[in-house]
Amino acid sequence: MAAYMRAKRSAVTRITKDVAIEGHGLNALFDTGSVRNYVLREAAEKAPRISVKPYTVGIGGKTIIVNEECVIKGQIEGLEFTMKAIPIDNIGTANGYEIGAIIGATAMEEWEIRIDMAKGELDLSGLKRREFIEYQTV
Repeated sequence: MAAYMRAKRSAVTRITKDVAIEGHGLNALFDTGSVRNYVLREAAEKAPRISVKPYTVGIGGKTIIVNEECVIKGQIEGLEFTMKAIPIDNIGTANGYEIGAIIGATAMEEWEIRIDMAKGELDLSGLKRREFIEYQTV
């Protein structure tokens, strides 16, 4: 993965980055406008699955019915994270690259992955630190 450390961005600051998902090298779109996470079905074929009551989502201009979700393990710059994701057959392209995963707002919040808009890159300091405060009394 030669471009493993490079984040790519477009004029609208769509951050894409090379990641590893279940051992597969993929280009991921970090999308704060997406609540859910998505991964190519082929990359998540060995990930644990759960059946869910079907629901509908719109993604990439099409509507899909979701009836299963999976728990996947990934890495960004060698930093491990996990997330629940919807396995799908095709995601599409962004910034001229085929997208293999969409990492949405919930996973970004959970792992404190931030988008530095000024630099057009990811801030992984929370993921590097691996210390999270869930609840504090006043």
